[in-house]
Amino acid sequence: MIILNGGSSSGKTGIVRCLQAVLPQPWLAFGVDSFIEALPAKLQASDAGLDIAADGTVNVGEEFRALEAAWTEGIVAMARAGARIVVDDVFLGGAASQQRWQKALGDVGALWVGVRCDSAVAAGRETARGDRVQGMAALQADAVHEGVVYDLEVDTTRTESLVCAHTIAAQVR
Repeated sequence: MIILNGGSSSGKTGIVRCLQAVLPQPWLAFGVDSFIEALPAKLQASDAGLDIAADGTVNVGEEFRALEAAWTEGIVAMARAGARIVVDDVFLGGAASQQRWQKALGDVGALWVGVRCDSAVAAGRETARGDRVQGMAALQADAVHEGVVYDLEVDTTRTESLVCAHTIAAQVR
């Protein structure tokens, strides 16, 4: 498995698409955005589920965490079954989020990749996207990396996704 962590609008999804193109074997991609889209409507904008405040602050509740744990275990089960998987995630809890993945992984190996981007650049991308609450990218740019240990870090501030993907692919065994 390859697990990418970075704030909103840092460029993770673009890197994942490029990784799928440059890696010689097929890799399945799973991202936190698709997990959130899969949540029932009643858990979106909910204290029990996911709530994104007007300033971009993200709060998650107990039901979100329970479903997130099941989602994580399911992805790891596919890796145990032989699938190559790349995950695009946002470690809102920093080191605690990485620990949840480590617990689920057990003996399954993972390449931990930090995806960094200057907060002003990420905020500009956020505005251009138009599908994010303004302020989320700036709030997450550094916070998601707090206490997280990586095998490799890339910075998309001035580096294209394809270059980052090649850097990551060079580390895949």
